[in-house]
Amino acid sequence: MKRERSARILATLGPASSSIERIRALAEAGADVFRLNFSHGSHADHAERLKLIRQVEQELERPIGVLMDLQGPKLRVGRFAEGKVTLAPGASFRLDLSPEEGDVHRANLPHPEIFAALETGTELLLDDGKLRLRVDAFGPDFADTTVLVGGVLSDRKGVNVPGVVLPISPLTAKDRADLDFGLALGVDWVALSFVQRAEDIREAREIIGDRAWIMAKLEKPAAIEQLEPIVALADGVMVARGDLGVELPPQQVPVLQRRIVRAARAAGRPVVVATQMLESMITAPVPTRAEASDVATAIYDGADAVMLSAESASGQYPVEAVSIMHRIICEVEQDPAWRDGLEASHTPAGANTPDAICCALRRVAALLEPAATVAYTSSGFSALRASRERPVAPILALTPQIGTARRLALAWGVHPIPFEQVADVTEMVAHAASASVSHGFAAPGDNIVVIAGLPFGRSGSTNLLHVERIPG
Repeated sequence: MKRERSARILATLGPASSSIERIRALAEAGADVFRLNFSHGSHADHAERLKLIRQVEQELERPIGVLMDLQGPKLRVGRFAEGKVTLAPGASFRLDLSPEEGDVHRANLPHPEIFAALETGTELLLDDGKLRLRVDAFGPDFADTTVLVGGVLSDRKGVNVPGVVLPISPLTAKDRADLDFGLALGVDWVALSFVQRAEDIREAREIIGDRAWIMAKLEKPAAIEQLEPIVALADGVMVARGDLGVELPPQQVPVLQRRIVRAARAAGRPVVVATQMLESMITAPVPTRAEASDVATAIYDGADAVMLSAESASGQYPVEAVSIMHRIICEVEQDPAWRDGLEASHTPAGANTPDAICCALRRVAALLEPAATVAYTSSGFSALRASRERPVAPILALTPQIGTARRLALAWGVHPIPFEQVADVTEMVAHAASASVSHGFAAPGDNIVVIAGLPFGRSGSTNLLHVERIPG
């Protein structure tokens, strides 16, 4: 299943896409990685879906990545005596720790960490930003507020505190249990919700280790203020535009999306643009023109992947959504302006041997126009550094580790191929030529460019570049 595109598609599985027939159809339509959303579904549901993914992977003979998305902390008000209240603009409203049911004057907010982080003038957003409160006075167990934007507030609606770093771990007890389960299943990526600071990545890394790669979901304004440190510590990042758009004015989200994509590209971290990409296809067989343009914009910016959420998880047209996303990406990547944009937004390589080799790879590929570039990699490092350069030729990642191959399924331009370990450079080059031909990327007489690290098997040691003409 050779992909004729460089950007990847991440599709969420759910009630509309849980059979082996549907998962196979999604992969054939263009899904490269599947997302298991642990905010919904049982452990048994996710275990069954992962088992089916691996079955489809075997049938199609193509590595498929699996990303588990942790729910993260959910900050919510308590319940109301009558189920809901209507808050009028200008009214006073108290939030407190009392477990009593709320009314039009007060409500339970069972999160003392919020009160600990408040300042006078802090604004609280309720129900995805539909209501807005200003904090006038507060203590360790209460906040007296004025309603700035009123409306109906009902049981268990969410609370957002923009512009404030909350003293909350991104991993709840539920997340830790889910994480143990997912890692035991063998997921390839872990999407970490509610990231606010670089320390959140370190906390997750202590648990996950090298059993999976960590994707930081950037959905809080506080995370944007620590963007570069977070990107440096994570293995990948996700532009979680839904939650980001709740806490920030909508006009800022496109600007931040581009900033995040560029920061991730500069660091060589896979970056996913997510949320509402083809939202109308939950109920319609075709997207709006604006949605098609939204997907195209992410591809023009050089994002590694674009994501479908409810469109593929619970929508009426999951396969069609993947198919049209695939066609949009292909159309953009055939536009000469797309390559011009990638070149214009390219950032200089680092002053180290691996980046120097991959920078040379990019230049050699542009001059010689080889049929393929080949990165022989055990950890995935060489392939990711090559992907950072966005070379004109496809990147074949030959790896003896199936886990590495699955993780690399999310990376721009990388075609992961499980391959046996090699003993020396001669054997490696022969395998690279053989794989390039057998997988349909090259023919006898074509050039390929090979990079690797010597000695073999040592992560981060990319130090070899070799040009080979395939005999024939």
